[in-house]
Amino acid sequence: MRVGITETLLRDAHQSLWATRMKTDDMLKVAEQLDEAGFHSVEAWGGATFDASLRFLNEDPWARLAKLRAYFKKTPIQMLLRGQNLLGYRHYPDDVVEYFVQKSVENGIKIIRIFDALNDVRNMEVAMRAAKEAGAHVQGTVVYTTSPVHNADSFVKTAVELKDKGADSICIKDMAGLLTPKMAKELVGRIKEQVGLPVQLHSHCTSGMAAMAYLSGVEAGADVIDTALSPLAFGTSQPATETMVVALEELDYQTGVDLKKLTGVKEEVSNWKARYKDVAAPLRMDTDVLIYQVPGGMISNLRNQLKQQGMLNKLGDVLAEVPKVREDLGYPPLVTPMSQIVGTQAVFNVITGERYKIKSKEIRDYVKGYYGRPPAPISEDLKAQILEPGEEPLTTRPADLLAPGVDKAREEIKQYLQQDEDVLTYLAFPEVALDFFKRRQQ
Repeated sequence: MRVGITETLLRDAHQSLWATRMKTDDMLKVAEQLDEAGFHSVEAWGGATFDASLRFLNEDPWARLAKLRAYFKKTPIQMLLRGQNLLGYRHYPDDVVEYFVQKSVENGIKIIRIFDALNDVRNMEVAMRAAKEAGAHVQGTVVYTTSPVHNADSFVKTAVELKDKGADSICIKDMAGLLTPKMAKELVGRIKEQVGLPVQLHSHCTSGMAAMAYLSGVEAGADVIDTALSPLAFGTSQPATETMVVALEELDYQTGVDLKKLTGVKEEVSNWKARYKDVAAPLRMDTDVLIYQVPGGMISNLRNQLKQQGMLNKLGDVLAEVPKVREDLGYPPLVTPMSQIVGTQAVFNVITGERYKIKSKEIRDYVKGYYGRPPAPISEDLKAQILEPGEEPLTTRPADLLAPGVDKAREEIKQYLQQDEDVLTYLAFPEVALDFFKRRQQ
């Protein structure tokens, strides 16, 4: 049996361990070798790479994609898309989503993994339809988490809905490393049986369980797994590509990956560690994720927020507060943007010494229904603090309330416009994009 390998070196691996700071020039040094290695796909775009390219590297993310496309002639380039949130932290109008997906495919994306932080399929359907129309492989995503309201039945139900919306495959996305071998086996087996689409497993090594979950999932029929080349593996990243390839092939699974062709890449990336050391996360497991369910990247954000307030000693209190806020909000999975929303509110609650004395705009919008349908009912006490008397949360799809945005944005930045994609860059991150455009003109 064949098990495909998606290499995450150029996206999630450096997002997890190097704060998404890998530069395009470095990527291009290893792109040709990666293309020759026999991967199912290479994840190289989307997620936080778009924001980080503009904000920290002074790079055009669209130019990065165009350059990568020139190197990847055999291996599909894959991206991560946050459904109606695209690559940002809020919902965008349908015309923006459609145009973004169209341009992503035109510039070289072959596989689009589409997710929603609440597993609200309504927030994924426009992106899925646009990807299908553009000719990309549409990977519908089930965001995995644990809570009193999340179980195998709920995840399989989401997978069935994704198939109905046109998904070509299903990804089980375990951003916090919570997926156990037993649950991996059950979920993969049931999705294969009841949904009938190829299944891909995505996990992180944060708790130390990812490789075990992968093997268990493969034995249950998983078709593809996500791994990272060893210099950027483990910790809060994925299991090592080399380790998983050898383990699978000894069990008579064929991966198609030629490890000999990756020796040079491994040596090259290992040499970059000194250059990226200032942004590198500590390479360690954190089994507290099994208690607090806080992904590794979220812990880093919480630590930075507290450090800025001179209250780093309160980190333990914040980690204990996160599950309480999450329960109040109906147990949203802690993935972007919900991880930021829940984490920031937990920090507010701890540093003020009073729960919800300060409520972020995002928390207010979430309670009002502007992010979508929560997995479980929101705390009545919190709703009473935010909603006006007689006000009810939104029940329609949030993006139905948004006016078209592409033409308006094009007019607003016409003096800076050098390519069609600039409109999308501006829509995604207006202030950061304008700064970038001004530097580019100079």
